[in-house]
Amino acid sequence: MRSAKIERNTAETQVRVLVNVDGTGKAEIDSGVGFFNHMLQLFAVHSGMDVAVHCKGDTEVDFHHSVEDVGIALGEALKIALGDKRGIARFADRVIPMDECAALVAVDFSGRAYLNFQADFSGKVGDFDLELIEEFLRAFSSHAGINLFVRLLSGGNKHHEAEAIFKALAKCVQDAVRVTSDRIPSSKGVLE
Repeated sequence: MRSAKIERNTAETQVRVLVNVDGTGKAEIDSGVGFFNHMLQLFAVHSGMDVAVHCKGDTEVDFHHSVEDVGIALGEALKIALGDKRGIARFADRVIPMDECAALVAVDFSGRAYLNFQADFSGKVGDFDLELIEEFLRAFSSHAGINLFVRLLSGGNKHHEAEAIFKALAKCVQDAVRVTSDRIPSSKGVLE
């Protein structure tokens, strides 16, 4: 089974993440940040992975540390769960609409971390600073070792924009980690 558990404890957060890549989309999410919980639940459901996230953070300061540290732990767990990435499809891209909004996401599980984020996320949804979505994605891509391209194609309601991005990311991850062969998908013979 492709799964991993990560615990990350700092002076700012205590994070536990469990990922089962070959799950059924079951989500057990408690990040301490309501809107972010909703986005992580969407990610689990639409990726088909079982994802458990528990975070106790210094939310009295703001949500930044919790969101970033969950991204770090989730990325590390996914990287460990995939091991040498033998057999995975590796690449995927999706365009996903959410009402008036649409997002394009592309991933490469190359082992080389990079985020290209093209969306104007200023302001808030409730008490959640939308700029934290980019921070989460940067931490996630860096620690998962993936090349991640995110572009908001059509904007509107900020909640819908965020949902389109998280759903597109989920479907890309689901497609890219799908087992399609028994080889490592690289001309170098290794993905690191």
